[in-house]
Amino acid sequence: MYTQLKQFLARNMAADEATLDAFCQKFRLKKTGRNELLLSVGEVCPYIYFVNSGCLRIYMMDLNGKESTRFLVTEGRFGTAFPSFTLQEPSVAYIQSIEPTEVLYINHKDFKALLDEVPGWERVYRINLERDYIASIKRIESLITMDATQRYKQLMETSPALIQRLPNRIIADYLGISQETLSRLKSKKS
Repeated sequence: MYTQLKQFLARNMAADEATLDAFCQKFRLKKTGRNELLLSVGEVCPYIYFVNSGCLRIYMMDLNGKESTRFLVTEGRFGTAFPSFTLQEPSVAYIQSIEPTEVLYINHKDFKALLDEVPGWERVYRINLERDYIASIKRIESLITMDATQRYKQLMETSPALIQRLPNRIIADYLGISQETLSRLKSKKS
């Protein structure tokens, strides 16, 4: 159950097997079903998740019930409702498993302890946080500066498997386009 997490750590920091084992022992395993909520609005996010298999979606909902996907977290990545988890305050986002998903999760206290206790982990966390922040900014910029075709093409170039794997409504929402526009764009590529 810890194979992918250990591989992630080994790729990103120098650590012996005992350190990797101690690190991984702080995580617990959870298997979810399709569309299972791991966090609802108003709850304080207690965990950060490492996805072994499947996909998590972090999304918000406006007053009219329209969903807006902030992040998609796939295998080998960490994800959470970051402001809620970090600040330990009520979340404005939901976390949902889009498909049957297997995650390793760690609570806030243990996660913070690992930052102090495991040499190299703080650096790995910072680098991944920077990568995700840059990706987030680029996504926001694309929503402002690109049309639907350009955003679809960019997703095809960076994450083509997501388009095949996830429901059209999720992909359309993530791209900020209608499902009809997504269907039209997909048919042009066929």
